[in-house]
Amino acid sequence: MAPVSMPPTTEARAVFRELGYTVDDGGSEFVAERKWRRVLVTPVCADDATDPEPYLADGGETPRLRCFVTWRRAATDLREHLLRLKPPFDWAVIGVDDDGEFDVMQGRPGSP
Repeated sequence: MAPVSMPPTTEARAVFRELGYTVDDGGSEFVAERKWRRVLVTPVCADDATDPEPYLADGGETPRLRCFVTWRRAATDLREHLLRLKPPFDWAVIGVDDDGEFDVMQGRPGSP
């Protein structure tokens, strides 16, 4: 079992590749692209799922689509905190297990 204090970066890349996206290989945070979609993917460790505000910084350019990937047991907490924070972009949360299983959770209400 992977340590929940580590962000699931490898698992996040595997999920997006499985979904047919191309992903870049640099750093923990990465961009996944497929057709017209360009998604900024941010792996979040379970310990940080209850305080995702530091992960909302975008370096000055707010992406249109964001996905936050965390360990499955922390995904609901992360989604609830993001709903409360109301970031100004379309987003989703993916909960992953270290065995490759994942759940996609609805993001911002009204987002595609």
